Amino acid sequence: VVENEIQARIDNIFSNLERLEILSSKEPPNKRQSAKLRVDQLKYDVQHLQTALRNFQQRRYLREQQERQREELLARTFTTNDSDTTIPIDETLQFNESLQSAHRGMDELIGSGTSILAGLRDQRVTLKGTHKKILDVANMLGLSNTVMRLIEKRAFQDKFLMLGGMAVTCLIMFLVVQYLT
Repeated sequence: VVENEIQARIDNIFSNLERLEILSSKEPPNKRQSAKLRVDQLKYDVQHLQTALRNFQQRRYLREQQERQREELLARTFTTNDSDTTIPIDETLQFNESLQSAHRGMDELIGSGTSILAGLRDQRVTLKGTHKKILDVANMLGLSNTVMRLIEKRAFQDKFLMLGGMAVTCLIMFLVVQYLT
């Protein structure tokens, strides 16, 4: 009863500390740090008290358990051995066999998991290589498109250059014929 009352008070203190923590965040900035420090110190102290209470409860429980076991031993009446003193080896043997088969199953499971991981790593390497090749092709296509545009632009410029050259040549021929005749 006393332990339950102490635990209830500790819980009450924890809830009050949570409210205090909220209130400390509303303090003026120059006092906020020290208020939070004090609240943290109180929390630490209460946690220490709660740990001490748990240790006390655990020691009391162990003491009560030892007393019960002592009383059971003192109250027990000992008799001579029965004629049936067999050891259940069959059950132990079956248990051992099932443990060994479970162990083998786990080894097989680990082995298959390892092979799956190796396969995934190989696929990753293959996919990385494919990805790199796709990027190279995409870069080449981008480069080809740029080169094609430059060629078309050059052809367009060459066409005007040729037409201009033809016009200048025709003009020179016309002027030569005009002045020489």
